[in-house]
Amino acid sequence: MIRPAFEPETLPVEATGADLPPVVAGRLTPDGLRARFEQRLSWAPEPIIEAPWRDQHVDPRVAAVLVPLVVRDNGLTVLLTQRADHLNDHAGQVSFPGGRHEPFDADATATALREAQEEVGLDPSRVEILGALPDYLTGTGFRVTPVIGLVHPPFTLKADAFEVAEVFEVPLAFLMNPAHHEERVFRYEGGQRRFFAMPYPRPASAEAEDREGQVGGHYFIWGATAAMLRNFYRFLAA
Repeated sequence: MIRPAFEPETLPVEATGADLPPVVAGRLTPDGLRARFEQRLSWAPEPIIEAPWRDQHVDPRVAAVLVPLVVRDNGLTVLLTQRADHLNDHAGQVSFPGGRHEPFDADATATALREAQEEVGLDPSRVEILGALPDYLTGTGFRVTPVIGLVHPPFTLKADAFEVAEVFEVPLAFLMNPAHHEERVFRYEGGQRRFFAMPYPRPASAEAEDREGQVGGHYFIWGATAAMLRNFYRFLAA
């Protein structure tokens, strides 16, 4: 059965993670993250809540994303992209820089760094790789490895206009606050899709017009990107 299309932003919030413990502030720093990735932690990824890939006749496509944590004076931020509307996969959605593994990529890290350079012009030499989270299997048939890296200024970006509509940053502390983790559900005849969402307010400035041309609004972070951020929270809170 083909699931119908839906507008995720219009669905009501059914729950949040407000009752979950916060991440210790010291872990949201470069040194704290380095120490965390050096440990052998016992932790469990979030149970997949979106409909997983179920086609037994086709293997998931291997991919990787870079989770770029920009080292800013006022704290770490997460660099994200808004994908162009015409793309075949995840059009218009907020995503990490990344894409499909190519035969010449040595590993997931090589894929993530190459794709980030191609999509937003991020120089791999400015990225300090910390490690990776468990693979995430999307409902659209991608097995994605989230590669975590610190991005050290100065650096310049040049977005690929064909793939990327916008590049922006969100404070890591905001995304790692479970109170900002919304659960929404799309119900349809024959099933449902449950997913995370983490709306982040757009800056109220003349340069920050939303996709309808109005100032303000939200960056609507949801689906696989939000789920991988939720796993990052689980890792840091363990």
